[in-house]
Formats: sequence, structure tokens, C-alpha cells
Amino acid sequence: MLRSSTGDLCDDHDLVLLDLDGVVYIGREAVPGAADALDEARRRGTRLAFVTNNAARPPDDVARHLRSLGVVAKPTDVVTSAQAAARMVAARLPTESRVLALGGPGVARALEDEGLVAVFAAEDQPAAVVTGYGPDLTWRQIMRAAVLIQGGLPWVACNADWTIPTDYGVGPGHGVLVEMFRSFTGVEPEIAGKPRRPLIDETIRRVEGERPLMVGDRLDTDIEGALAAGIPSLLVLTGVTGLAELVAAPESVRPTYLSSTLDGLMQTHPVPAREADGWRLAGWAAAVVDRQLVVRGEGSVDDWWRVVVTTAWSSLDASGAVADTTGLQPGLPTGEPEAR
Repeated sequence: MLRSSTGDLCDDHDLVLLDLDGVVYIGREAVPGAADALDEARRRGTRLAFVTNNAARPPDDVARHLRSLGVVAKPTDVVTSAQAAARMVAARLPTESRVLALGGPGVARALEDEGLVAVFAAEDQPAAVVTGYGPDLTWRQIMRAAVLIQGGLPWVACNADWTIPTDYGVGPGHGVLVEMFRSFTGVEPEIAGKPRRPLIDETIRRVEGERPLMVGDRLDTDIEGALAAGIPSLLVLTGVTGLAELVAAPESVRPTYLSSTLDGLMQTHPVPAREADGWRLAGWAAAVVDRQLVVRGEGSVDDWWRVVVTTAWSSLDASGAVADTTGLQPGLPTGEPEAR
């Protein structure tokens, strides 16, 4: 269930780990208000780290993209799954070991930064394989990497994301390639990116913080990853997660806090109180009646979300059935038509 904060989140936490797509930007465009919210959090003394499962771009490219959107960011503020994967490989191999880098430029850069030698052909006799998303990979490169993995070389995958957003729609992500390698070789990779904890651990190590908070828009990577790492999380609703996904969320992917936008970093987070027939927070009250989730009252949109998900999760845990949210509109009581 949601937890209450003792104060504003950015005052309770000295390090905020931010997912990028769906939180700070969507495609090439900034999420409205994100830059201003992050400026305010930083002004209050909170360290910000930008955390991405995308291994294709090195941190300086990511930081440059963020700055073009008005977000203050240095390369050292950015941590990628390629960096986490390179750290995992460097922990088991001697310095200057050769590692096959299958992916975008970010994979090779991360390996070199860890004192390893990135190679791109089986003939270079690599001691391990690191794979990540790379839009320009050839089938020949993929086949040779698969044969090396099948032959017994250690394999670290930067992430297992099934999809990736592109300018022309949602496309197959690196997870599709991981699944192909797994099926062909029978080998299970070590995975660096969210929801596994190496990327979050690497971010905390690099940027440093004693009270970290993960902020994301996806339940199955950002929130599940925070739970795996044992740190609290804030789900923002500017990305892919909506009402249907939230009310059906099992305990393993539920966020600690919930907010419509990144402005939630500058807010204190209350939680609903239990009543005889449901839950109440500020001016909102909700209950599940004959499996239908019913909301009454008025108040802030964020309090609406908090009372709705608390009611839905309580019902789900008790009955095993997902509450019906047909007709519900965020910030409105049941049956109220959406404003046009």
C-alpha cells in the first residue's frame, strides 16, 4: 500500500533517481513542467541522477539531449545500463580483458571506461560478451555473438526491455534479442538494467546518497527495480502507466508514493484512512460496491489517485479480483462526465 511521507519528498530524500522516457521526456520532447520541477528539487539541495536502461547512447549524449530540453545535466549525472553491465564484467575479469561489445556506442564506451578492451569480432578472442540495444547491428554480428555465448563465454545483457519507443512507434527492444539468444543457446544471461538491481546500485555508488528515491513511470521496470534494490519509489503518471494498470498492480510492483507529475517531489504525501465501507482522503471517498469502484467527493487529482489505488489494492488483496473502473475519470467522482 502507499506510504505517507514525513515531509516533502525532496526534503526526505537526498538522492532522486529519475527514469527518463515518460518521466523527463517523451521521445524528443520534454514532459511539460519537468525541467522546472527538477530545478526546484535541485535548488532544495537534492542530488539528481538520470537512470536509463537504454544502453545505446553514452552518458554525454544523454546529458546533451537533456540540456537541449532545458534540464540541467552533466554526463556524471547520467547512469546507463551499459555502465552497470561493464561494472559487472570488470568485477570478474582482469584489466584490459577483451569483451565483445554487441550494441550501440554506449556499450563500447562503458567497457573502455572500466579498463576493458571493447572488441567487435569473434576473431579478437573476447573473454566475455556484453549485449545491448543497437539499431545498426547486423545479423552477422548477432550470429557470432550467439555462437560465442553458446560456446561458454560469460554473457551480461544490459537490459531485457521488450519494447523501445521510436520516432515511428513502439518497436522491439533489446529483450527480444535476449530472448532469441536464450532460446538458441540455452544460456540465462546476467541482466544489469531495471528491474534487476545492478543499475540502481551503480547509480547510488556513482552519484552518492544515503536516502535514495526512485522515480519512474513503469511498474515493471522502475517500481519493481526499486523494490528489488530496497529503496522507496515515486510513480508519476506522465508515461505509460494508467488507471487500468494501477488498479490491477500486485504487491510486487506497487509504488511507495504516487503523483500525477514531478511536482510530487515538492509535496508531502498523505495516505487514505480506512472507513467502514471504504477509504477516505481529504475530500474524496471510495469503495468497491459489487466489484465496481465508486468514487465520491471532490479535491485534488493526486488525492483522487491515492484514494482510488488504495481502495482497488485493498479489494484486490482481499478478493483476488480486480475492481471494475469503467467510467472513472481521474479527478472526478463516479458518473461525472469528463470536461471538454
